[in-house]
Amino acid sequence: MGKRIGCWTAVAALVGVVFAPGRLVGAEDKRPDAVPTIQVAILLDTSNSMDGLINQARTQLWKVVGEFTTIRLAGKTPKLEVALYEYGNDGLNAREGFLRLVVPLTANLDKVSEAMFALKTNGGQEYCGKVVDAATRQLVWSDSAKDVKCIFIAGNEPFTQGDVDYIKACKAAAAKGIAVNTIFCGPQKEGIRTHWQHGAQLADGSYMSVDQDRALAAESAPQDKELAQLGVQLNATYLAYGDATKRLEAAQRQSAQDANAARSAAGAAAARASFKASGLYRNAEWDLVDAVQEGKAKLESLTEDQLPEPIRNLTLEQKKTYVQKLADQRKLVQGQIAKVSLARKDYLAAQEKVLQAQIAASAKSTGGAMAAKAAAAPAARMTFEGAVIDAVRAQAKKK
Repeated sequence: MGKRIGCWTAVAALVGVVFAPGRLVGAEDKRPDAVPTIQVAILLDTSNSMDGLINQARTQLWKVVGEFTTIRLAGKTPKLEVALYEYGNDGLNAREGFLRLVVPLTANLDKVSEAMFALKTNGGQEYCGKVVDAATRQLVWSDSAKDVKCIFIAGNEPFTQGDVDYIKACKAAAAKGIAVNTIFCGPQKEGIRTHWQHGAQLADGSYMSVDQDRALAAESAPQDKELAQLGVQLNATYLAYGDATKRLEAAQRQSAQDANAARSAAGAAAARASFKASGLYRNAEWDLVDAVQEGKAKLESLTEDQLPEPIRNLTLEQKKTYVQKLADQRKLVQGQIAKVSLARKDYLAAQEKVLQAQIAASAKSTGGAMAAKAAAAPAARMTFEGAVIDAVRAQAKKK
């Protein structure tokens, strides 16, 4: 692969590898009725030179995880769990190899987003083998052959550094059915020379090089304002329960990540709203509506101090009615978001066609070098989003 792309675009592309035909093999799943799960561990280099990488990761998180909403495993919409590590930062514990488990595997992607926006870069030692080994051993990986398990590690120093042999680390991951995908922030050939490609080959993964400093494409659309408003309405359907402090933190985290997405880049907030309207945005650990629907909480089993204020003094039947009403309202708003998101997608596709027509017309009138530049322009734009995302969908369809 001779081109460099954006960091999260590479993640989306590499995810496609695990959906190739025959990729998931092993013993019979002992949970025939279980919902399949996709587990993704993201290992980010947070040394001084990685500010661009971190910005890409946090800005494009919602668009990339949104691609998982189109995937079906065994005919079902899978659950999605994401973990986050940082490594290569002098501010981290030297005895532990300058790495840190920031967020363990979780379905609460608001926590992942919050953690990404809190990351700060600092000069350090980048030990790829050590952080791959840590993620393989420390995280609670599924033992089902039907589930997808993958690691994505991004950085720009030789893959060979540190006291843990990357060969052994990658082979150990592969032995547990975990694909290790590597993203080198720099020229493709340099990543190959410094063994990033070899690391991926050892663990059934894929290797890509990215331009971490590439400016992110703006994706503003007329539908953005309406999506923001619908996002606020959707938040109103959540009902935090459990410990009082955790209830407050969860609700504040949800709103804070809405704000982070809105500030980060044009289109990020729309991508987040679209993902929140999908079945992969789950918050049963703190939201009573999700918890009841998923069977993780029973209203009759909760004490009054565990219940949210609006339903504390209601009868059991009134509580059930209240929660169901919120569930119905949520479904309605999610449907509206899905409809507006589709209109936004169509609008951006139409804008792209207009742009390409303008480029083609300009090339035709000027000829020569301009024509060559115009011919290359669609491919250059597609490497960032379209072409690789299409590849993810194609790989998932094969699976």
